[in-house]
Amino acid sequence: MTYSPEVRERLELDAKEIIGKYPKARSALLPLLHLVQSEDGYVSDAGQEFCAEMLGLSKAEVVGVSTFYTMYKRKPAGDYHVGVCINTLCAVMGGDQIWEELSEHTGIGHEEATSDGKVSLERIECNAACDFAPVMMVNWEFFDNQTPESAKQLVDDLRAGKPVVPTRGPGRLCTFKETSRVLSGLPDELAGEGPSAAGPSLEGLRIAKANGWEAPK
Repeated sequence: MTYSPEVRERLELDAKEIIGKYPKARSALLPLLHLVQSEDGYVSDAGQEFCAEMLGLSKAEVVGVSTFYTMYKRKPAGDYHVGVCINTLCAVMGGDQIWEELSEHTGIGHEEATSDGKVSLERIECNAACDFAPVMMVNWEFFDNQTPESAKQLVDDLRAGKPVVPTRGPGRLCTFKETSRVLSGLPDELAGEGPSAAGPSLEGLRIAKANGWEAPK
C-alpha cells in the first residue's frame, strides 16, 4: 500500500504543521501516528514509512512506538470504536457483563470490527471515570452509567446511523478517523462543547463549598 500523490501532498502539509510545534522533529512521532491513523483508520505500513521519512527515523523506530501503545491500531478500526472498561470498579459494577453481552450481541471480540465496518470493540483496563462506573467510550468520548441493555442499544444506533450524543463532551460524536485527526493536534473547534464534569465528579467540590473548606496556602 502506498499513498496517492494527492493524499501524500495533503499529509505532508499537515505533518509539517504538526512537526513545527516541536523543538525536535522526532518529538512529533506520536501525533504523526494519529495523523496517518486518521487517513487509514489504523497505523498502516505506508503510514509508518511516511512517519519515518518525515521525522528522519528508521522504520524500526516508528514500529517500536506504534506497536507499544494500544491507541494505535494494527488493523482497521470501525467508524465507531467502542471501549468497554473491565477494570476493577467497572467490572464489579457490571462492566464484565456489559462486555460479554455486547461481544455476543455484535459477534465480535477484542480489537475486532463488525462486517459493515461501523463498530469495533476493545476491552479497556481503565477509562479514568470510576465515579460513573460502569463506563464505555466511543472514539474516546464518555458514555457513563451503562447497562448491558443501554450498551447494546448504543451500538445498534451507531450501526443504524442514528444520532448519538456522549454523556459528557461535544454535542456530536466524531468518527474514529476524525478523532484521530484531532489527537494529531489539528483541532476541530469542538473542545469547549458540552459538560466536561458533572454529578459525582463535582461532589467533593460541593461539600467543600458548603463547609467553607479551602486548600492550604
